[in-house]
Amino acid sequence: MKTRAVKVLDLEVLAKAAECLRTLAHPVRLRMVQLLLNGTYSVGELAESCEIPSHVASEHLRLMQHCGFLSRTQQGRYTYYEIAEPHLADIMECIEERFGKGK
Repeated sequence: MKTRAVKVLDLEVLAKAAECLRTLAHPVRLRMVQLLLNGTYSVGELAESCEIPSHVASEHLRLMQHCGFLSRTQQGRYTYYEIAEPHLADIMECIEERFGKGK
């Protein structure tokens, strides 16, 4: 039997990846990512688009920011979020191709 050289990541790195993927694995957060891939949104705009209260939207956004997926800016009393991790576009493309075709 031949042994193949396989590049594997350190388990600590994979644990961090798993933590962030668990954070992303929520329908509201995925919707927020879809929206944010098209521009910058305020917390209120995201809450309205996701049909949830602003304080709940803020918590979802905080969790995604903690994983490095999002960045935020403050303008007066409004907080705006945008995508900080460009690979989210690839992840969403996979999700949309796999699940967005009426399956």
